Amino acid sequence: MKIGAVAKLTNLSVKSIRYYHDIGLVQGVKNDNGYREYGQAQIDALSFIQHCRTLGFTLEDCKALLDLQQDSQRNAADVKALAQHHLEDVAQRIAHLTNLKNQLQHLIHDCKGGQQPNCAILKGLSPTP
Repeated sequence: MKIGAVAKLTNLSVKSIRYYHDIGLVQGVKNDNGYREYGQAQIDALSFIQHCRTLGFTLEDCKALLDLQQDSQRNAADVKALAQHHLEDVAQRIAHLTNLKNQLQHLIHDCKGGQQPNCAILKGLSPTP
């Protein structure tokens, strides 16, 4: 299957598929005419990567998960550890974003708005002397 059809099937852009090919995540076979052809195994791998990316896994994690998925001798504990580490990263990002949200809400609450020049937001963003 040609790359355009694979892109539609996997909901990935042609650019992403080419990039994944270039970094060795998925290898299409080049025909005599120079076009890459992808079989069901590559389509399955691309769909797998797409799902991993949707869950926020890095490309490095996607590679590790893909390698584990394709290894019939894999240890499920390795897969679980990788997913657990990712979950911890997500929890840290959520905590950071929650902190940012709270700070912004506080700044917005303190600002009176209107036509006056004084702004609690700008004051709150400025370094204290």
